[in-house]
Amino acid sequence: MRLQFFGAAREVTGSKHLITTNKGTKILLDCGLFQGIQTHELNQEFGFDPKEIDCVILSHAHIDHSGLLPRLVKKGFNGPIYATGATAALCEIMLLDSAYIQEKDLKLLNERRIRQGRPTLELLYSVEDAQNALAMFKRIPYQMEVSINDGEVEFSLTDAGHLLGSAAVHLNIDNGGEYVRLTFTGDIGRPGDNILRSPEAFPQADYIICESTYGDRLHEAETDMLGHLERIVTETCVLKRGKLIVPAFAVDRTQELVYALDRLSSSGRLARIPVYIDSPLAVKATQIMKENAEYFNPEILDYIEKDGDAFAFPDLHYISSVEESKALNDRKEPCIIISASGMAEAGRIKHHLLNNLENEQNTVLIVGYCSPHTLGAAIRNGDSVVRIFGKDVRVLADVEIMDSFSGHADYGEMLEFLACQNAERVKKVFLVHGEFEKQIAFKHRLLDKGFKDIRIPLMRESVEI
Repeated sequence: MRLQFFGAAREVTGSKHLITTNKGTKILLDCGLFQGIQTHELNQEFGFDPKEIDCVILSHAHIDHSGLLPRLVKKGFNGPIYATGATAALCEIMLLDSAYIQEKDLKLLNERRIRQGRPTLELLYSVEDAQNALAMFKRIPYQMEVSINDGEVEFSLTDAGHLLGSAAVHLNIDNGGEYVRLTFTGDIGRPGDNILRSPEAFPQADYIICESTYGDRLHEAETDMLGHLERIVTETCVLKRGKLIVPAFAVDRTQELVYALDRLSSSGRLARIPVYIDSPLAVKATQIMKENAEYFNPEILDYIEKDGDAFAFPDLHYISSVEESKALNDRKEPCIIISASGMAEAGRIKHHLLNNLENEQNTVLIVGYCSPHTLGAAIRNGDSVVRIFGKDVRVLADVEIMDSFSGHADYGEMLEFLACQNAERVKKVFLVHGEFEKQIAFKHRLLDKGFKDIRIPLMRESVEI
């Protein structure tokens, strides 16, 4: 049996891991988009023939894990895409949104390439390609055993606690008469998440493909997350009379912020200032979250029973239209604007940053991981000047960071997730979805816990197991 790594290899985007069994069955774990500066060409070619893939098993809906599914279909893939029901529901809005962004961004990119005398690039995929991909989804509940190729491979999903419907994938593969148990963690969530259930323990594995995003760090302990958020809002909107601009992923991170603000509002601790959720995708995602409350933890379910709605309070406004979004830039009064994307690489947030970064009254609040070379990372790292839409913009606004909203486990939480395993029985661990320096640090921590063979695969590396 062969494993090949076609993305998220010594980096954090483009998750794609290909299993080829002894009988030639090809199973693709995730099919993610590479994100960041100058990644369009990288997304053009897979490194394998999409027509040869028998099925895809999708860990969750984030675009760096699902975003190339429409291109896979466009290039000839014609098999099932297995995912939880919530993942499929989120992909219905996220892949269509991604297709729209592809079309818009390519137009600007090709105009620049023409000016440079370079050949134009092919559209990654269209809205029609995304719709074709969505038609191939097969919804699988957690714990259900699914058979592939007449029982050659069986797999099941367990709750990874990272995103609504996110899953770790557990495969039992006939490897020439000997069964091999392989787990792909997907992205590992955090125990004690404000909305979602904690990650589940999983069956003993022989091989593990494990994420390593925060392999070198612990999240700063947040003893009073609501108090921290209240302070930022008060200092920015009440004392400085400025705007609080929050780049946030439309799915999960935005809802976590709204839930936190809802609790502050319900307890009378939130100043009476307007809060704008400026993202059509976030509006749709919030509705999907409400419709899938069975994935929520008991604490938020109890809050909903008492409050009625965890995602609605006075002064909260959900915005979809372009006209309403543009009007926010002309607004002089204090307000909170939460807008996608979380890494500030696309979407309406770039316009809000362009219009508000050079005002000392304002604050930008970073609430999650930002890949290197993204606009969000530049702001998070303290760059004094950033480039937005080809213009140099001074960062005069305050920058605050709240990692308590992070959906990725830190190294302590990842080790806790892996503690259900007998390390001596795990033959190899492959670290993916992480920057190399962080993976080296996590490798040593895994060795300290008794895991014997830790590999950090290169892009397109092939491994026989």
